[in-house]
Amino acid sequence: MLILDSHCDTPSQIVRLRDLGVDNAYGHVDFPKLVRGGVGASFFALYTSKELSPDAATRAALEMMAGVYDAVEAHPDQVSMAFRADQILENHAKGLVSILLGMENGAPIQQSLALLRLFWRMGVRYMTLTHNGDNAIADSAAEGKTWHGLSPFGREVVAEMNRLGMLIDVAHVSDETFYDCIRYSKVPVVSTHSCCRALCGHRRNMSDDMLRALAENGGVIQINFYPCFLSDSFPEVLAASGLSDEGEQLEAAFIADPSDPEKVAAWHRVQDRLLALDRPSYKVVVDHIDHAVRVAGIDHVGIGSDFDGIAVPPAGLEDVSKIGIIFREMRERGYSEMEIEKVAGGNFLRVMRAAETFSKGINEG
Repeated sequence: MLILDSHCDTPSQIVRLRDLGVDNAYGHVDFPKLVRGGVGASFFALYTSKELSPDAATRAALEMMAGVYDAVEAHPDQVSMAFRADQILENHAKGLVSILLGMENGAPIQQSLALLRLFWRMGVRYMTLTHNGDNAIADSAAEGKTWHGLSPFGREVVAEMNRLGMLIDVAHVSDETFYDCIRYSKVPVVSTHSCCRALCGHRRNMSDDMLRALAENGGVIQINFYPCFLSDSFPEVLAASGLSDEGEQLEAAFIADPSDPEKVAAWHRVQDRLLALDRPSYKVVVDHIDHAVRVAGIDHVGIGSDFDGIAVPPAGLEDVSKIGIIFREMRERGYSEMEIEKVAGGNFLRVMRAAETFSKGINEG
């Protein structure tokens, strides 16, 4: 069975000096953990904050990309880059974990289709159109007040992404932007790390109507592991702990100087305290899978952990090496092996192939 995790934020940890070749005591993802978890493919997201200027966002994305390539090149016995669905399966047959690139936030393309094409040539295979702020492409779930969906430039971006074969990721977009993407995209769209709004009302999650539209479009929702997206009660637990503000300050200090052992240790102590909170368990992740399957169908659900981008993981899913517990729970709930294989990675591979086929047809036709 191929396990494909469609979203982790590990590239940002590379620039914070994490060595992906060793099994780190802290951190959700590294190469040994991927191997131990039986993961066949992992999308490493090049995340850029809305606070960055366009030039700074582009530089940050390139720096993270360079770090990913360097890390993969240094460990050819464990991992290999992949750029197409077939390459994922070829690497899997060789016992290698495929590392793929996504880009979280369209800011680095700087309102330039030429830069979009360049990021494609450098390996980016999906783009999350926005992060937690509206941009020149579209409105985000966090704001959603600028364009009422896709901007005119955003519609050009969607068309060009279709032509290239780059997947359109709606994980952070507003509801209006989501429906615009469904309307304008000629191929299925994906939400690489979201949950179900019926179970947790966070604005980042997808309503049942959105799930049904996504299924009609042929796309997939990849269920996120973040407890704040899994449970309406966990944000209250987090707020009561006081760790959110304290953690942000200590993490910012660590990011500013990741070579300072005292700042690293302070950040690790906060992580230990976060893990001691009363967190939703991995079973709640499967609850969201269950709901998405009931509404959208078994062909339209997968997993997108958001590891290394979330403050704290669910109980029982402390890092990517433990990802198999999801599929064990699905078996206990009566899913067949074929259904589990679809959720584990098969559905996302299907959407990748659909984008590749459309691109090939439009460029050769």
